[in-house]
Formats: sequence, C-alpha cells, structure tokens
Amino acid sequence: MGGSLPRLRAVIFDWGGTLTPWHTVDLAEQWTVYARAVHGDDEQAGAALAVRIRAAEDAAWQRARTGQGSAHLDELLQEVGLDPADPSQVAALAAYRSFWEPHTLTDAQVRPLWEGLRERGIRVGILSNTIWSRDYHRGIFERDGVLDLIDADVYSSEMAWTKPHPQAFREVAAALAVDPAEAVYVGDRPFEDVHGSQMAGMRAIWVPHSKIPLAQQVAVDVLTDCIAHGLLETLHIVDALRTP
Repeated sequence: MGGSLPRLRAVIFDWGGTLTPWHTVDLAEQWTVYARAVHGDDEQAGAALAVRIRAAEDAAWQRARTGQGSAHLDELLQEVGLDPADPSQVAALAAYRSFWEPHTLTDAQVRPLWEGLRERGIRVGILSNTIWSRDYHRGIFERDGVLDLIDADVYSSEMAWTKPHPQAFREVAAALAVDPAEAVYVGDRPFEDVHGSQMAGMRAIWVPHSKIPLAQQVAVDVLTDCIAHGLLETLHIVDALRTP
C-alpha cells in the first residue's frame, strides 16, 4: 500500500473527539458557568453575558469553517467587553475549566499507541482547532501522563489559520521537521481533518466515532486513505503504510 509513497516519519493527531472520547457537551452551559462566576447573584447580568460570549464563540467557529481564520479565548472575552486579566475573569476561567475537565480526558489507548509509534521511530504530533491556549492543552496532556510522548504540538489559537487550511498542516509538519508527504493525519472530522490534511499533501486516517452536531458539519466530497475504528488500529495502519 505504501511502497511508492514517501517514507512515513510522523503521525499527527487531532485532539477533541480523536484523542479524547467524544462527549456531547452543553455548549451554552459552559458560558453560564463562566458568567455566573463573573456576576455572582446577579442572574440577569450573568445570563446576558453568557449569551454574548456564546454568540461571539459561535461567530468565531463559523469564520473558522468558512474562511479558516483562528480565534483565541482572550479575544472572545475582549470582544464582549471583558478583561481576561481581571481577577473576576481569572476566577471565571477556573470555573469554566472545571466545567470542561471531565470532557478533556485523554483516551486510554493514547499512551500505548504513542509508545508503539515511538518504538517504530515515528514522531508524534498534535494539530488542534481550538480557542484555548497552548499552555492549557499541554497541561491536559501532562495531567493525563502523555505529554512526554509528544514531539510537536500546534494549536490554531496560536496562529492565523484553522484546519482545513493547508498552512495549518504545514506548520505542524515543520515543527516535526518532516515533509507533509512523510506524515499521516488522524482525526474524526471529514472536512477539517481528512480533507484538510490531504490538501496539504498528507495521508489521512479517519476515526469515525464522533457524533458531530449538524451545525458543526461541513459537507465535503472526500475519500479518506484509511479508516481506524479505534485509536490503536492506527498502529496496524501505520505498519501497512510502512511496508513496501
């Protein structure tokens, strides 16, 4: 299968819904939790703030789907008139992260998968569409005991593009010191992950286990290179791609 293709040197992973088990999350509640920490007992002000932040976030993700422009959480807060450095915002951010904690747990298959890739001399990368900071994501990987196995990680919040823009994939390939053609991308979304990585010259492994809401889906005519029904299946696929 991989005999005439460039040597496989890196496997790059999407984060949410790929490295984390898919959870259906109440996206309005995340901002209710945040706004409640800002306004305390003033329920009316809290509800109004939650609606404004949710609208700003929805608009940011819509821009990402249509134009591949990125956003950062701090930018969204500033857009609705908040100062992310204000003490009340620090407390609200802690409440917001507490809300998300059970939905950010790393899949138990990740460490044996990444160890298997390392044993094969293959580099491990992360490329995620996110509004969260690099430090926050790295803290999650450290909490779950897998940070030491990551060779390079790139987040849309820290650059100008989101997936499926080819430049996002080129950024992570450059961080791994590989050509895009020497990398495989693993993700759960046909548009952002499969289409995007293939447009950048990578091969794609689709992990179709996420119940992606219709509002987040972008119709695309794409044929994935491989399908993995569980993360550990990636190792078998990688072995096949490496076999002349």
